[in-house]
Parts: sequence; structure tokens; C-alpha cells
Amino acid sequence: MKKARPDRSLHPVIFLFITALGIGRAVTSPAQENDSLAVKRCATMKAYHFGLKRLPFAADPLQAVNEKITSHIENKRKLRMADSDVIRIPVVVHVIHDRESGSIGGRGNPNISEEQIRSQIRILNEDYRRVQGTPGYNENPVGVDTEIEFFLAEFTPDGAQSDGITRNYYKAKTQFNPYTDAATLAGIVSWPADQYLNIWVCTLSGNYLGVAQFPSLSGVPGLDNADADKALTDGVIIDYRSFGDVGALENANYNQGRTTTHEVGHWLGLLHIWGDARCGDDYCADTPWAETSNSTSCNEVFSSCRGTATRNMIENYMDYSPDRCMNVFTFNQMERMHAVLELSPRRAALVENSRKARLEESAGLLVSVYPNPVADGQLKAEIRYKGYQDINLAIIDMNGRKVGSSSYRKVWSRIFTEYVGNLSRGIYLLVVTNENGEKASRRFIVN
Repeated sequence: MKKARPDRSLHPVIFLFITALGIGRAVTSPAQENDSLAVKRCATMKAYHFGLKRLPFAADPLQAVNEKITSHIENKRKLRMADSDVIRIPVVVHVIHDRESGSIGGRGNPNISEEQIRSQIRILNEDYRRVQGTPGYNENPVGVDTEIEFFLAEFTPDGAQSDGITRNYYKAKTQFNPYTDAATLAGIVSWPADQYLNIWVCTLSGNYLGVAQFPSLSGVPGLDNADADKALTDGVIIDYRSFGDVGALENANYNQGRTTTHEVGHWLGLLHIWGDARCGDDYCADTPWAETSNSTSCNEVFSSCRGTATRNMIENYMDYSPDRCMNVFTFNQMERMHAVLELSPRRAALVENSRKARLEESAGLLVSVYPNPVADGQLKAEIRYKGYQDINLAIIDMNGRKVGSSSYRKVWSRIFTEYVGNLSRGIYLLVVTNENGEKASRRFIVN
């Protein structure tokens, strides 16, 4: 927390999806504004307050959440507890589109290409890991590698292999309201939020680019982890025209994928850098006080929140600056995100579930197969390698003919399952090649 809070009410920026309950008086949604208005970076602040109007609580849920996060961080500091490893978060991208033909890609088509989707995952990793040689790198003295990574889910909730992308034709609506349609999107498709980060990509109304759901904690009315509706809608929603840095992009200020970086920051518990009030508090001491958000320029901006003009951190991902300006998460922001991943039951379960699905990496390519002989048609291959790579599998018979193959894009070391029940009895080779050109083979028998 910053050393002192201003004497004005705090308006944190978080999205509370309270849409399916149908409780309370009717409230006009601000997202019903004319679509000819200027692009709006983020809907989380207004969506949060819109939710409170529909179902008011005696106390601000976010205040309780912020106090719990701050207390957790302070206790870790006292105990000198450090995070031990990089956290890897499985992502499922739900593409919601109205193309009856199923056509993929192209300007004006919300059924975006796989290339566009994968570009966004790359950008998340560049930004959250502060990768050198990319737009996500910075030399800011308070800039950090957050030690959080993202990857497209490799398995569906029922255990089938997956590319982490779902495509969903929906003709009832062509645009989705960022304040009221979270439940609609979740009704179309939602994967368990304690196993995946759900990202819905669609056409948003009101010229909004994105919105996120704040993490729920146990025992906080309004943001209680026990709320089943929040579990279904947990994730972020991004307009397809600002997702990634290739494909169906339309706005020159928001075409480098930083909308998703920003909204995932909210999903991880970060507030806007100006605290959503004049000189408001974002609970991070190493982000400067700011009178308001930045907008469409990368020019320096100054604020006088404490009697002396200080420079705003317009390059912070939690400002509203154009994508090209952004490249900083700070140490205190990293602390806050890691605290949320420990405190929020769904976030903590997601991290633990992602660890179960992975194998420890190795310096070189290592392969083992079992059961051997294969009796039930399922060959399992335990494959380890360095990092996050493309992997190709080929099955070769004793005459040197390729009788089967599979390819996997950007996956971690894990157990791969290949169906070999259609092969004749005999001896075969499983040949594994990774993107670094390493190759390994193992012999197996089909009975």
C-alpha cells in the first residue's frame, strides 16, 4: 500500500459479474451507449459499480479483499518467504462468433485465426516475464519479471488432448455487453475456473476493449469464492479486434495485445495505477501517485498529488496508455499477483492443477514409453525437454514406413498418449523431434 491514502473514497477497478441473479431494481447499462463513441480501454470499473447497484452490499467487497491481500503480503515479508518457482497458467481461449459458415480469420470476422490467438499468448509471456528483445522488456529500475507464464491448455476438462482453443457459433447476439453478458458467454462455454484461465474473445458493445473478473476470496460477501455464478464467469473478456498483434485488428493504439495483459492483471488482483480516483491508491508503493489515467499518447504526464509534480508511470500495464507505450510491471504489483494466486481458492487450485499435468523439464530431449508391450491400444510417452516447444511424434514400422504421426504446438514436458490400436502386431519405433532439432526414438511392441 502507498504510504498514505487521500481523504476521498476509493473506487477500485474491478469487474464483478453479477448478471444471472436477476435481483434488484432495473439499472440501465452504460455499455448501451452509442457505438460511435471513442474506444474505451477497460470496462472493469464501471462494471463493478454496475454490479453493486444491482445487488448492493453493506460493505465494499473490494475493500475487504484489498485488506486481506495487503495483510498476506506483509506476513510474507516478515517471514522472509520467497516464491520458489515460475507459475505457469493454462489458458483456454473461447472464440465466440456469428459466422454460420465457420470461416476463420479475416478483417471483421470474430472467428479469429489460430495465429492471432497464439500471438496473444506470446505477448502475455513477453510482458509478464519481461523478455529481453521484445516489446515487453524494460530497463526501469522498478520493473520486474513477474515469474508468471501462460500457455494454451493441453487437455480438456475430461482429459482429452487439446490445443486450448474452442470455437463457438452463436447466432442469438452479434455483440456482447461487458457489464451484463458474462453469464451469457459462460452459458455458451466455460471450463472450470479452478483449472483454467478462461478468455472469451468476441465482439464487445459500447466500444469497450476488455473486462475482467476480480479474484474471489473465502468469506467476503460479494466476492465470495463459494458463489457458483462467479465460478462460471471467472476469467476475462476481450474484443477480438484488440486481441494479439496479428489478424483482425482495427485500432492503431490497441493492436499489440496489451489489452489482454491489462485485463489479466485485474484477474490477478491488480488495480488501475491511479486507483480509480484522483490520486487514488492502487496498494502498490512503487507505482507513483497519479491524478488520472493516461489515454492516447506516450508523452510524459505529471501529477501533483503530494504538493510536488511527479511523473506518472504511463508505461505501466495497468494504465490506459496505448499499447506501444506499455512495458512495466513493478515489484509490488508482482507481490500482489502472487499473493492473489495463494489467497484466492480458485486461483490457488488452478496453479496446483497445472503443476500436476506437467513433468519436470530436462536439459536435453528424454523419452520413455509404456506399457511395453502395448495391450490396450494406448501408448504413453513420457517426454521431457527444455522449456516450451513444438513437438512432433512419428510411428515407424520395421520397414521404415511412417504409419502414424502427431504434432503439438508449444507444449511443456508431459505424458503424451498415442492411439496404436489400429496397428498390426509387431515392433515399431516412436520417433520424437522437438523444435530445436533434437531427436530421440524408442522401440515398442504391439501385441
